[in-house]
Amino acid sequence: MNFFHGGGRPCFEGWYFKHQNPQGQALALIPALHTDSEGVRAASLQVISNDRSWWLEYPESQLQVSRQPFQVQVGQSRFDSHGIDLHVRQDSLSLRGALRYGPFTALRSDIMGPFRFFAGMQCSHGVISMGHSLSGTLELNGERMDFSNGSGYIETDRGRSFPDRYLWTQCLWGGPARGSLMLAAATIPLPAGGFTGCICSVFHDGLEYRLATWLGARIEEWSPSGAVIRQGKYRLEAELLNERRQLLRAPTEGRMERAIHESLCAEVRYHFWHGKDLLFQHTDSNASFEYSSSN
Repeated sequence: MNFFHGGGRPCFEGWYFKHQNPQGQALALIPALHTDSEGVRAASLQVISNDRSWWLEYPESQLQVSRQPFQVQVGQSRFDSHGIDLHVRQDSLSLRGALRYGPFTALRSDIMGPFRFFAGMQCSHGVISMGHSLSGTLELNGERMDFSNGSGYIETDRGRSFPDRYLWTQCLWGGPARGSLMLAAATIPLPAGGFTGCICSVFHDGLEYRLATWLGARIEEWSPSGAVIRQGKYRLEAELLNERRQLLRAPTEGRMERAIHESLCAEVRYHFWHGKDLLFQHTDSNASFEYSSSN
C-alpha cells in the first residue's frame, strides 16, 4: 500500500488514528497536509477526545511524510506502523506520551476497488489497519490515559474536498465475538454525472466481508440516524442510538474551512445478516459516527 500520494493543487491528504481502551476512553488524531488552489500549503493536527476537539496548524516545513515505510511527523509528534510519540503543547492543549501498536489487520485489497483509478474522484479513501492492539499511556491536559489492552484503527483520505453529503461509521470490539467494521456512504460527483455509493468492510469470526458499490451493493437507507446497505444476500444495518459530537474541520478545494461534527464515541447498534441468518448483532458505545451534508 502506498501511504502517501502527494498531489497538485488543490488537494489534501490526511491520516486518521483512533485509539480506545477497555475503560471507555478514546482519542483520535488526524495529521494532514493541505494545498489550496493558489498553491498555499500548510499542515495540521486535529485531536479528538470523548468530549472535546482541538485544531492545530503548522507550517508545511513541520510535516514530513514517508511513502514507505509508513511514517508521518508533524511538529514534534511522530506516527508510524510501530506506534505514536506525542509532544504537543499549544494553546489549550497539552498532550504527551507514547503508544506502541501490535500487528495491523490489513484488508485483502484496496477498499476503493476500481474507483481508485478514477482520476476525477473528489475524495479517495483508504484503510491502513482495521484493528491492532495498543500498549502505553498518554497524558491529555494532566489526565492519564492508559491504553494497555486497548485497540486501534487507522484510515486515510485524500483528494480535493470531502463529499457534499456523506455518512461514516467505524467500530472495533474484543471478547469472544471479536470484530471490526467500517462503512462509508457518499454522493460522488464525477466530470460526467455522478452517483451515490458506499464502501464497507466487516471482519467477523475470522473472515472479511466486503460490501461496495463496485461489487453491487445498494444503499437502501441513509440519514443522520444511520444506514442500511444490501449486497446480494448480505444486509448491514447501522443505527445511531446516542452521540456526542465534536467540531472538526474538513477540506473544501484544499482549504480546511468546512465545519463538520464527529462523534468519536457514539452508541451505535449494528446488525449483519446473510439472508435470514443473523451473523451478528453488536451495540457499542465506543463506535465512531459522522454524518454531514453541505446542502
